[in-house]
Amino acid sequence: MLFVCGQNVVRSVMAEAIAKHLFGKSVYVQSAGVIAGEPDPFVTVVMDEMGLDVKRHRPQSVDDLADYEGLGFDLAISLSPDAHHKALELTRTNALHVEYWPTSDPTLETGNREQRLEAYRTVRDELEMRIRARFRQP
Repeated sequence: MLFVCGQNVVRSVMAEAIAKHLFGKSVYVQSAGVIAGEPDPFVTVVMDEMGLDVKRHRPQSVDDLADYEGLGFDLAISLSPDAHHKALELTRTNALHVEYWPTSDPTLETGNREQRLEAYRTVRDELEMRIRARFRQP
């Protein structure tokens, strides 16, 4: 399972960490961006609140991932419009199913620190609910 967003620094990082936490090694999970951005400290804070450590995550692009380990995924979940376009491009050369989960971008929040963190928490919690619902264990 591959989670894709714009820069692999917020939404896809959260989704990857949550999925790995929920499914352990029973499902291969990675994340990538259309481009590789810079780590976002607010992501570290809100994921730490869940007991999930994302400090070692290094943003990578889909192209970086393809060069490093290939794209042997059967499912890509895109979290932003540009990521969805990129994921659909991958279907030209990969046997890949793509799902689009439009997810708000918490980096657009302009309030104080707590307001910004709350926007990140909202995205984190929405992703967790969506992952649990989509991949419900029998």
